[in-house]
Amino acid sequence: MAERSEQRSNRASKGVGPIGRLQAWGADHARAAVGALGRLARTRLASGMTAGVLGIALALPAAFLLLLDNVERHAGDWDDGAQISLFLQMDIGESAHRELADDLAGRHSIERTEVVTPDDALTEFRELSGMDAALAMLDDNPLPPVIVIHPRRGTDATSLEALTNELSDHDAVDRARLDLEWVQRLQAIMELLRRAAWIVAGLLGLAVIMVVGNTIRLAIENRREEIVITKLIGGTNAFIRRPFLYEGAWYGVIGGLLATILVEGGRLMLSGPLNRLAELYQTGPLLSGLGFQGILAVWAVGIGLGLVGSWIAVGRHLASIEPR
Repeated sequence: MAERSEQRSNRASKGVGPIGRLQAWGADHARAAVGALGRLARTRLASGMTAGVLGIALALPAAFLLLLDNVERHAGDWDDGAQISLFLQMDIGESAHRELADDLAGRHSIERTEVVTPDDALTEFRELSGMDAALAMLDDNPLPPVIVIHPRRGTDATSLEALTNELSDHDAVDRARLDLEWVQRLQAIMELLRRAAWIVAGLLGLAVIMVVGNTIRLAIENRREEIVITKLIGGTNAFIRRPFLYEGAWYGVIGGLLATILVEGGRLMLSGPLNRLAELYQTGPLLSGLGFQGILAVWAVGIGLGLVGSWIAVGRHLASIEPR
């Protein structure tokens, strides 16, 4: 009945102006959308299981990518905390040591410097190693004077390497070390994990399309007689396809909603331990949520996959159903 009324409204709209045709078009789509949602509501168990599969398939890559984004955000903070350690010649006096540190601190690319005297370094080593007896047997302090350089925040790795090479050529410097290699290794690992996450997301997306397509195929088979009758009275493939496309879109909407609930629920469950860890390390929140844009992205992907799956299923099976 609803489909025949849609056809009548389409025929009636041919005799009216553009606004009337637009209103009729909107009314037809609204009826198709509401009707599709009603059919899902009448089969709650089957529809819920399909939407649940979609929700889990969307939640897994969304949670993994969210975790990677948070790790990269904090890795950027660690990158800003890169240090350059200058190990000076052993014969450099304390006054020359501090004078060189003050000169370097005046550079535009350097935020501040720290002076580590041999005695300070030996004391720290003694506290960390617990080798008091062995260190007491040494006649001389074997540790060199050190200047720890903190570059300005936002300095890229290439500039840091150039600064390190420049400082290593100084006459008073025996060796210079840039404490950035571990950050670069972390960034390489993060890039690998991000690509793996996108591959997994693509595979799960294909699985979603297949699940939705199979569900829509069953819906088409259940309504085969109705489709045949609709074609007999002049219904076009586009008209018949419309409610099935809306069913796929509704699966995407519900699946996206479930995925958002799963991701945000998992984040809230981890927020307590992570906040305590953040307090210990004196840093900001370790795990931020999806945010408004992230939620919209999850829903958009879910709706898109639902539409693609339903479009493929309808296009493949609708052509084979013809009146005899």
